[in-house]
Amino acid sequence: MRESAAALAPPGETVGPLERGLAVLRTMAGDPDSRLRASDLARTTGLARSTVDRIALTLARLGYLRSDGRDLMLAPRLMELGNAYLASCGLPGALEPHAIALADELDESVSIAVPDGDGVRFITQATRRRAMALAFRIGDLLPAERCAPGAVFAAGWDGADRTRWLTRRGQDPLDTGFPAVPPRVPPLRPDRTEAAFEARVREAADLGWSTDDQLIEPGLVAVAHAVRDPAGTPVCALSVVSHTSRHSAQSLREHALPRLRLAAAAMEEALRAPSRPAAPPVTSAAADTGTGLKAELGPDFLQSLARGLTVLRALGAARGGLTLTAVAAAAALPRASARRSLLTLQHLGYVRADEGAFTLLPRVLELGYARLSRLSFGEIVRPHLAELTGQVRESASVAVLDGDEIRYVERVPTARIMSVDITVGTRFAAYATSMGRVLLASLPAPERAARLARITFEPLTRHTVTTPGALADILESVARDGHALVDEELEEGLRSVAMPLRDGSGRTIAAVNVSQHAGRATRQQFLEAVLPHLAAAVARTEADLAVAAERQHIAAP
Repeated sequence: MRESAAALAPPGETVGPLERGLAVLRTMAGDPDSRLRASDLARTTGLARSTVDRIALTLARLGYLRSDGRDLMLAPRLMELGNAYLASCGLPGALEPHAIALADELDESVSIAVPDGDGVRFITQATRRRAMALAFRIGDLLPAERCAPGAVFAAGWDGADRTRWLTRRGQDPLDTGFPAVPPRVPPLRPDRTEAAFEARVREAADLGWSTDDQLIEPGLVAVAHAVRDPAGTPVCALSVVSHTSRHSAQSLREHALPRLRLAAAAMEEALRAPSRPAAPPVTSAAADTGTGLKAELGPDFLQSLARGLTVLRALGAARGGLTLTAVAAAAALPRASARRSLLTLQHLGYVRADEGAFTLLPRVLELGYARLSRLSFGEIVRPHLAELTGQVRESASVAVLDGDEIRYVERVPTARIMSVDITVGTRFAAYATSMGRVLLASLPAPERAARLARITFEPLTRHTVTTPGALADILESVARDGHALVDEELEEGLRSVAMPLRDGSGRTIAAVNVSQHAGRATRQQFLEAVLPHLAAAVARTEADLAVAAERQHIAAP
């Protein structure tokens, strides 16, 4: 039996901590640096400082914020929320292969965007690597009147939609509420802008496509085509984007439109095909409602905020939405708690209720997704290395296997009078290092044997292993134990322990180590003091990498 959205409680039953927590996340995401102090958040949101402190503590313990001194920053794990929307809508999974094929065929950047109020939000990118990069970030929001997809979507607006658009235009004539686009430069002629847009909308209604002739910024041109669901409603727009150094708006249209039409038709066919069950989005704790953290932290931890975010993530578990009962089950929450969270999310524009099914809306992507989706491997890894260094007061590093050597790609040194002096880019023989042994041990057995056979062993110190058989035995132990300890084999006085760093599929992509001077502790003391912190840092890093890599490729340098 379908559950009626009308059965939900009135807005008076919204969850205040959830509403305030999302306000803090929106403020953080809207800041140019996404780096604010609690006092800044209190001033911007109008919340009491004590409230902001409790929200920040809760979000930090959930892995969505991190601190650097007194500054608060968005953490990669916050992308769980946006990934939930992208999984539930089903569009990236069904349509992205067609976008990539079109980008390869045209040798131009291609994007897929969806309507979001009177704006356009990007959900998929297939970019071309050029000196003049032309790409928006997944989650970026553009005003409808300043991009090609906007005219395509506005062709289906009703009177209320147009009124909302005109109201926004009057309140924000410079487009300052759209950080992805350059603000308009006075003097402005709103009447001309609106008339020109409405003319483009009428044309898009007739043709099914529209062009952008440097509306966003000088030099950028695009053509977009509607992609319709089986009912004939445009659900997204497929765009080809170029630069005036390569195409005028007219030449891009002539070059791209025939193939664009074919790709849009193929996408519509894909949407008509029976949908496969959605793979659940990667989450740090899919059913963690904060009960354990509440017991640990007491009243400073906002469990109702944690529960509301769990509900949001739970909605990513299925395409087409979930009933209230299904949401409560997926979130492991009482039905009444799930109901209040859904009401709050619906009130804030993150969820739609339609005939008893609750679905996520693209506005979820405003919660930091655009900024976080551009993080590099180093930007994700470095904060965890810094935290690890602070915990063990020793230098921490990340390296990758490069031939028969390791190459350092990230490093956070400790502040000591006597410390290990290694920099990013340094190379060492893999067989004589802890990170090298972890990486060699992770190779398939035939490849590992081939590598060992070609290594030229050198007695770097009196402790160095110098035979393939001895190293093979060590690598078997490393693979079994999950870590490698090297004691004065690379250099006298240098000791280190390393663990593998794996991606979401379990493949080893790098290694993390902690190194120290051997005179500061015995081997056993070193392992007991360092290994638990190293394992925790690796787990946190892998969790962030898995979430961040769900919709884009992230590789170690």
